[in-house]
Amino acid sequence: MNANLYRTAPVRSLRSRLYESEHDLQQMYALLMEARSRTDDWRYWHVGELAFGFFMVACHLDPREHIRLWHNAEGTLVGYAILGEDPSFDCQVLPEYEWSGIEAEAMAWAEARLVELRTRDAKRWSSGMVAGARQDNAERIAFLEQHGFRRSEYAEVNTLRSLDEPIPESALPIGCHVRAVAADAKEISDHAAAQREVWQPWTVGNVTDDDYARFMQLPGYDRDLDVVAVAPDGVIAAYVNGWIDPVNRIGDFGPVGARSSYRRQGLTRAVLLECLRRMKARGMDRVCVSTGVANTPALRLYESIGFETVNTYLEYAKTA
Repeated sequence: MNANLYRTAPVRSLRSRLYESEHDLQQMYALLMEARSRTDDWRYWHVGELAFGFFMVACHLDPREHIRLWHNAEGTLVGYAILGEDPSFDCQVLPEYEWSGIEAEAMAWAEARLVELRTRDAKRWSSGMVAGARQDNAERIAFLEQHGFRRSEYAEVNTLRSLDEPIPESALPIGCHVRAVAADAKEISDHAAAQREVWQPWTVGNVTDDDYARFMQLPGYDRDLDVVAVAPDGVIAAYVNGWIDPVNRIGDFGPVGARSSYRRQGLTRAVLLECLRRMKARGMDRVCVSTGVANTPALRLYESIGFETVNTYLEYAKTA
C-alpha cells in the first residue's frame, strides 16, 4: 500500500475553503478535464457526472455548505470534495497532489459536517456514508478501507462506445419524433415530471419544475444534447441528458430514462442514437454511459447500440 495514504495533513502551501460561486464550478470542471488528460478515462469523474451531482446538491442542499475546495499558492484549484445526500462522499484531486493529505482532510471535513447534520436532523442523515472507486483504483480503495468503508452490494458497469463506428438509424412508432427539449415552461415542466416518474423514490427523481429550469442554466448544460422522444400527444416519453468533455473528446450520457407506459418501443434507443450523432458533430470521438450491474435491460440496450464494458464502479459504505 502507498505509505502516503497515511498522511493526515495537506501540503503546507495549500489553502482550503468552502464553495462560493459558479466560477468555482467552472474550475471543478477544468480540474476533471485536465486530470483525465493526464491519466485515463476512468480514474476521474466525467464533467457530466460532476454537473449532475452538483445539480443534486444545488436542488436539495447548499453547495456553499456541502462542497469544499483546495487551491495551491498560485490559486489553481487542485482538489475538491462533495458531501451529498444519502449521504455520499466524493473527492477529486489533481494527479500531482494525490495522497498529499487533501483526501484525508476532505474525509475529516465530511465526517465532521455529517455529525452537525445528524444533530440537526437525525432522521434525514441517519444512514451510513457511501463512497466509491473504480475497481482498478487500488489506492482509492485502500484509502476508503483505511477510513472504515467496506464493499457494499451496489456496483455500476462503465461502458464505452467509439464514434468511429457507424451510428445506425432508429425506427420510431408512428407519430413519435426525436428532438432537443424545448425551452418553454410547458416542456420544462413535462421534462421534470418525466424525471420524477422514472427515478422516484431515488434522490435523482426529486426534481421540481423550477429545479429543472435552473438545471438548464447550469454551466456545461447544452440544450441540444438534452434529447427527448415526444409521443403523438406531445408528452415527453423518453429522454437523455448528454454532456461533453471537449479537452478529452469524450461524451457522457446521464441520466437516461423512459416513462413506464412508453418502454419497449425503441424510444430510449432513438434518443441515445440521436445524442450520439450530436456529440460526434461536436467533435467527440467516444461516449460513455454507466448503469447498475443488475440493470439488465439497460445493459442490453447499450450493448445493442455498440457500447462495450470497460470498467466497474464499486460502492463502499461506512456504518453510521
